[in-house]
Amino acid sequence: MKQIMLAGWLPISAQAMGCMRLDGAKEPVDRVIGTALELGINFFDHADIYGGGRCEEIFGAYLAGNPSLREKIIIQTKCGIRRGFFDFSKEHILESVNASLKRLRTDYIDILLLHRPDTLMEPGEVAEAFDTLENSGKVRYFGVSNHNPMQIELLKTAVRQPIVADQLQFSIPESGLVTSGLNVNMKNDESFMHDGSALEYMRIKGITIQAWSPFQGGFFEGPFVGNREKYPALNDKLDEMSAKYGVPPVAVAAAWILRHPAKIQLISGSVSPGRMRDIAKGADIELTREDWYDIYRSAGFRLP
Repeated sequence: MKQIMLAGWLPISAQAMGCMRLDGAKEPVDRVIGTALELGINFFDHADIYGGGRCEEIFGAYLAGNPSLREKIIIQTKCGIRRGFFDFSKEHILESVNASLKRLRTDYIDILLLHRPDTLMEPGEVAEAFDTLENSGKVRYFGVSNHNPMQIELLKTAVRQPIVADQLQFSIPESGLVTSGLNVNMKNDESFMHDGSALEYMRIKGITIQAWSPFQGGFFEGPFVGNREKYPALNDKLDEMSAKYGVPPVAVAAAWILRHPAKIQLISGSVSPGRMRDIAKGADIELTREDWYDIYRSAGFRLP
């Protein structure tokens, strides 16, 4: 598994294991996590709400049985989503981290992300929470998820720690991060910007983009790879590239994300060892520029 540099300086695997579905894994958890490690994945993405905390508990039990593993991996978790509202209060951030540490059976979390923007956020309150967590050694690095550039700038008016990552939805069909930038100065649907130039901002600021739902065709609408009814041209192109590069179609979809010079990290939520191996093959190939654009256009996007 090739590595990229988180925020330009921390080596991480280009593909991360998203642990949202860990509580529903059909295979033994030892085999699932063991497969990720075998593939060279050293990055595990959690959130306090995944499985109602159960996913962190399952991972924590595995970690307790393999204590020497802790210093070799990076554990990321998220907080801020509560039932019916978002909460970036100092009290909730601290309580959430303490609960995650207990479930994960570890003394520290490598990276903490704020999960969804809280419009009632007080930057100074977040800063106090981050300082407390850093000074106590409970969290090493901090980031955000689903935030736009100005929300990050607002946070940075008080937070002194670097924002190392922003986790954003990105896949071939859901490629707004690149589409609006390709249609600058155009009066078409593709030119509408939903994220405030997030791709360019993250590159300028050295913030790593983490792509969630990289194989979903919408907001948890199901996978697009193999869905010929909705994405016939895209799947034809993936099959063509699959034959060309000698990897499964899902690996081509992964390679499409990893090909971008922004050095995006792919968060794969699969807990199937076979599919995990197929996806990981995408890190071993680099699509040509022409192939990258061919795949993009096959999803129905037009170039101006």
